[in-house]
Amino acid sequence: MKTTKYLIIASLLAGAVYAQTNVTLNECYEKARANFPLIKQKEYLAKSKEYNVSNIWHGYFPQITISGQATYQSDVTAFPIAIPGMQVESLSQDQYKAVADISQVIYDGGIMNSQSSMQKALADVDDQKVEVELLKLKERINQIYFGILLFDEQLVQTTLLKNDLQASLDKLSAAYANGTATKPNVDVLKAEYLKANQREIEIKSSRKVFVEMLGLFINEAMTENAVLEQVNSIEDFSIEINRPELKLYSSQEKMLDEQGGLVTAKILPKASLFFQGGYGKPTLNMLKNNFDWFYVAGARLSWSPSSLYTLKNETEILELNKKSVEAQKETFLLNTNATLKQQAAEIEKLKALIKVDKEIIEIRSSVKLSAKAQLENGVITSNDFIRELNAEDQARQNLGIHQTQLMLAEQSYKTTLGN
Repeated sequence: MKTTKYLIIASLLAGAVYAQTNVTLNECYEKARANFPLIKQKEYLAKSKEYNVSNIWHGYFPQITISGQATYQSDVTAFPIAIPGMQVESLSQDQYKAVADISQVIYDGGIMNSQSSMQKALADVDDQKVEVELLKLKERINQIYFGILLFDEQLVQTTLLKNDLQASLDKLSAAYANGTATKPNVDVLKAEYLKANQREIEIKSSRKVFVEMLGLFINEAMTENAVLEQVNSIEDFSIEINRPELKLYSSQEKMLDEQGGLVTAKILPKASLFFQGGYGKPTLNMLKNNFDWFYVAGARLSWSPSSLYTLKNETEILELNKKSVEAQKETFLLNTNATLKQQAAEIEKLKALIKVDKEIIEIRSSVKLSAKAQLENGVITSNDFIRELNAEDQARQNLGIHQTQLMLAEQSYKTTLGN
């Protein structure tokens, strides 16, 4: 019963590890993006935009101002002549007033609407800046992910090398025991096998570091046994650039358009209603020298022609800024297209190299098998065999490197496009 229990627990743990260790490149993209601290800024920007826009539209709420004052005047208004039969009381030199002023905008020339649109455009600009930085994260994930795949390929080739060495060592050791082989030939193979072990240790150590880095980016604890899936070769390459930088330039152009609307809105007339009410001494009736209530209500129309003084210059500045953004966009497209052409050429070169690598491996494998037979028959020494074995191993290593570089180059091409 205990044995069965332990077997069940072991199988469950093995299943859990396996479920955690199979990783795809797209999963890494998604998890790294979700875990990257900068992604939180998108949420903060969205909230800030809501608050800023809401504050702007609050300008249509009644604007209330409450004020009060107490003054003492050196002189007051008085009648210069006496009127028979009428006693006119002079105003007091100490005067008091508490006033509530309420103003309601009717038409602001479109200023609040322009300010609201400009805040939204500005938030879009900041949001796209975050997307530009997140694309750099994608490039970092590519380097780590394909670095691990390269180590995996090197481990496979090292295992093949060790298997070849072990097989030859077993046969040569048996021949030495029978007196048909020399000890130096056996020792040379043992030393080469130990060197292969050393290489395996170095590769596993480097792979472990890369796996830990990937785990840090995707916020998951990854074991040394983590399995990364190969990335399928890309057959059809899109030529449409969909980078966040282009959306950033579009957002900047839109923001400048909204800023132009604000410049226009500033020169338009403004209309509002107002109400003033209060308590004081004297009130609106200057002949009544006692405390009382008072109010004034009406409409205001204002227009400031001074905004026209800078209208032309502000318009010219906006046009220059638009041209500057357009120049940045053209420069970016030029550099990006140049990078794409370079990456496409690299992809074609790697495909050609892989084709030649396979031909070289076929030849080297044939030569190695012949050398192996010659070693077993005592025609050549272990050093001669190892030379041919290493030549085949190097050819296989080159193939693995070029295949991994091809996957990385294709993925980098997609990333450069913004896909």
